[in-house]
Amino acid sequence: MTLDWSGVVTAEETKVRNLVKRTGSNWAREVLREMISALLGTKIGMTRIHGEKGVVQTVTVVQAGPCTVLQTRTGERDGYDAVQLGFVDVKPHRSTKPAIGHAAKAGTGPKRHLREVRLDAPADVSQGDVLTVEMFENEVTYVDVTGTTKGHGFAGVMARHGFGGQQATHGVERKHRSGGSIGGHSNIGLGRGIKKGKKMAGHWGHARRTQQNLKLLGIDREQNLLLIAGSIPGPAGSVVFVCKAKKAG
Repeated sequence: MTLDWSGVVTAEETKVRNLVKRTGSNWAREVLREMISALLGTKIGMTRIHGEKGVVQTVTVVQAGPCTVLQTRTGERDGYDAVQLGFVDVKPHRSTKPAIGHAAKAGTGPKRHLREVRLDAPADVSQGDVLTVEMFENEVTYVDVTGTTKGHGFAGVMARHGFGGQQATHGVERKHRSGGSIGGHSNIGLGRGIKKGKKMAGHWGHARRTQQNLKLLGIDREQNLLLIAGSIPGPAGSVVFVCKAKKAG
């Protein structure tokens, strides 16, 4: 039985997936080998391109890969299927002996960034393979990008949550940017503490975020570049994780 990976999940694929989850059948796993469409990359910055009809489109440039497959996990041996990717070479004297030995099994040097990608079935790659942006050329139209947002340190309610602040006059004295009353007795019945999630001053940014369903507008195979529509989390130079969109095609 041959499965069609070029379009929407077929009825045969659904049957095999359910069979794998229910019985863990080895032959079903061999039939349902999963294609990896995920890479670690570096956010270069933003620019503009002209579309087919001359419409200007804002894009983010990501230098994705090359990533080395450091390890593969299987359901029979590890209890789940996954692939571990390594990105950016690091000098051995700046690494550790366990990391050097782990990378040596894949025939490569230690890596600065590692990421494990969970799969629903055994992957079609082996330990030591090098993945590039070419994997996004055929079937991938939309991608999900995960990164760490820009950190702004400790911020007040006006910068962090967009509060309007207090009045500039009429008796307000040295409290113009204050958040005001926090309602200490508002959570009646559960004690006198304020409600969880109250918008207050605190640390702003530097949080893990995922931007979903971003259109992939272009690929540069020579320089390992991806042109992704819109903005993605994180400052220029930060490491991001790009994978095939889970919700879009």
